[in-house]
Amino acid sequence: MTVAETSHPTVPLARPSGLRGAAADWASDQRAFKTASWGKAMMWIFLLSDTFIFSCFLLSYMTVRMSTTVPWPNPSEVFALNFGGTDVPLILIAIMTFVLISSSGTMAMAVNYGYRRDRKMTTILIVLTAFFGATFVGMQAFEWTKLIMEGVRPWGNPWGAPQFGSTFFMITGFHGTHVTIGVLFLLNIARKVWRGDFDEERHGFFTARRGSYDNVEVMGLYWHFVDLVWVFIFAFFYLW
Repeated sequence: MTVAETSHPTVPLARPSGLRGAAADWASDQRAFKTASWGKAMMWIFLLSDTFIFSCFLLSYMTVRMSTTVPWPNPSEVFALNFGGTDVPLILIAIMTFVLISSSGTMAMAVNYGYRRDRKMTTILIVLTAFFGATFVGMQAFEWTKLIMEGVRPWGNPWGAPQFGSTFFMITGFHGTHVTIGVLFLLNIARKVWRGDFDEERHGFFTARRGSYDNVEVMGLYWHFVDLVWVFIFAFFYLW
């Protein structure tokens, strides 16, 4: 050992504190994503951006509804279904909500079985989740058809404030698009799990590294977000 080495020992650099420390973590990628894959981190960032979009839509809906001088349609009358000559308010919406919330449960179980490497149960639960999602979209299409036949348009409706149609079709349509895209991705993930792509590291679209079922969890994050957004839409449009 030389004199220079003994007189100038190597001292590890201290980690900066505060905002500088946070910036150093993200820049070096040593701590920020230590336990999270890039796919999962990017999904969180996407969901954050999507949260802003849905928040703007819902805030716009609140602003329009509170500022209009024309009476707003009564949801119990607009979204009622007739059974045996009796109008049952919000029955379709209640079923839609139950179906979508149930799909969150099946998706959570699919993630659990995915990390257990149980390909059969993971595939079944993902397909079941996709079925619930497709059922929800089908019921939403029926709801749209019913309202259109009753005269609801983006520029007006027979029950009052004309802004009702534009806000309803925009927000529920944007959410329904998210659910439809989610169903397609769920079926793609189910196919890959069933074929063993995640175990064999078969190259292709949306395939994780060998032995990793991270993409099942990433898909689960997206699906839970879609379900959570529906809770807010349900509260704003159908209960307010």
